[in-house]
Amino acid sequence: MNKLKTMLCAIFTLLLVNTSTAYSDSSNFAGPYVGFQLLGLGAEFDGESSSAAGNVSGAVTDQVPIGATKATVGIELGYVIPIGDSFALDFGGQILSGEAKIDHTNTGDGSTAGNVSMTVDDHYTYYIAPTLALSDTSSLYIKAGVTQANVESSGDVMPLPNLHGEMWAIGTRTVLPSGIFIRTEAGYTEYNGIGTRGAGGLIDGANMIQTNTTFSAKPTIVHGNVSLGFRF
Repeated sequence: MNKLKTMLCAIFTLLLVNTSTAYSDSSNFAGPYVGFQLLGLGAEFDGESSSAAGNVSGAVTDQVPIGATKATVGIELGYVIPIGDSFALDFGGQILSGEAKIDHTNTGDGSTAGNVSMTVDDHYTYYIAPTLALSDTSSLYIKAGVTQANVESSGDVMPLPNLHGEMWAIGTRTVLPSGIFIRTEAGYTEYNGIGTRGAGGLIDGANMIQTNTTFSAKPTIVHGNVSLGFRF
């Protein structure tokens, strides 16, 4: 992912150096805006469970596996501040309603651990997007943001904290004279790892998970979206 982040920055820098901006005006993008997004999400989980009997990996089922897409919607609010004739800074926030799920099954010898599901949804992102005006109506930007997502679990395990991560993206934005704009974007979000352990809170049996059994996952979300909005 570090290579992808470097590539995004390199593409933006190359266009910055080689693009003529004689006919651009960043003030055409300035001001508050609201946008509605249609997205395709892909999710990848590196998951593992372990117990006193040893590690158990590979028993992972993704609700949204990488290489497939799931349509979802989002909303964004932001404000663009022009800096000179050709540059602007875009500050904003967005919320996505996409959900991804990971299932763990512990099958270690002698273990009576049941299934555990971790569901990630409601992704909140706060971002800054340095923007280069290519013309009076079109612009190119790279976006960097911090993201939080809600996490819920099922099974005899301890509660999970919410996810935190960083988001990187590159995109274009076209603003019409009426104030209506269209934004296209591609990027990814890399979250910190999440983990929990058995609670041992049920009667011994197929659904009880011993406290020495742990579960962990490290999600990465990739996205592509189209936004339709209005600049005030």
